[in-house]
Amino acid sequence: MRLFLLALAACAVAGPLTPPPASAAAQVPSSGLLGAMSGDVTPHRCPIPRIEPGSAASLRAFHRAMAACADGFWAARFAAAGLAYTPPSVSVTTGRDSVCGTIAGSGAQYCPEQSTIVIRITKSDLRDPFRMNIAHSVAHEWGHHVQHLIGVLDAQAALYAPASAKARKLLSHRLEMQAECFAGVFYGATLKSIRPGISWKDWVAAVRRADESDIHGKPRNLAWWQDRGYRGGTTGFCNTWTATTNRVT
Repeated sequence: MRLFLLALAACAVAGPLTPPPASAAAQVPSSGLLGAMSGDVTPHRCPIPRIEPGSAASLRAFHRAMAACADGFWAARFAAAGLAYTPPSVSVTTGRDSVCGTIAGSGAQYCPEQSTIVIRITKSDLRDPFRMNIAHSVAHEWGHHVQHLIGVLDAQAALYAPASAKARKLLSHRLEMQAECFAGVFYGATLKSIRPGISWKDWVAAVRRADESDIHGKPRNLAWWQDRGYRGGTTGFCNTWTATTNRVT
C-alpha cells in the first residue's frame, strides 16, 4: 500500500506565507469558529464513490464528491458559529497550470485571491488510487479556505513583509498545521463516509513517517495536529498560532 501523502508533499497557498512570531497570535482573528472547543460531533454522511484504477473520470467524480462533502460540513460549522460562509471553486485537472500559476509539485494548492482549490490528478493517482491520500487533497486545501474566510490568510499577508526568513518558515508551519487540524475536524465527522481503506491509527502513523517539508514542518507535529482535530472534533482545538514552538516546528 502506497502512502505518499500527496497533499502534504505538494500543497501550497499561492500568496504570502506567514506573519512574524511576535505579533502573529494577536493578529489572527478571534472568531466563534476558533473559539468552539466543546460540543458533540455529529456524523456528516456523504456519498463518496469508489475509484476505478486508471480512470481519470472516476478520480474527478471522487474529488467532486469530496468537495461537496467538505462544503456541506463547513457550511454547517460556520452557520453554527454565526459566521458567513461561501464555498470555494474547485478545479480538478490533469495539467500543471491553475488559475494562480503552476501547481506546486504534483499535488494541490489553494488560490486565495480566486477562492479556488486546485487539485491535479497524477499518473500515480491513476496507477494506485489510495482513497485517503486522495481525499486529503480536498480536506487539507479546504482547511486553507476556512483560514481565508476567517481572516487568517489576510492577517499573514499583512504581516509577511517585515518577517525574517526564520519567522516566515516557522509560521508557515503554523499555517499548514492549522489546515491539517481543520482536516482532522472534518474527518472526525466524515471518515465513515470516506471509507479510507486504512484505520485512523494507521493513517496517523503514516503521516508521522512522511518526508519532512520546509513549508509544512515535522511530520510528527503534522500528525499530532491532525489527530488533535479529529479527536477534539471542533475547530477550537486548532489554534496553532499560540502553540509552543516545539509543537509547530
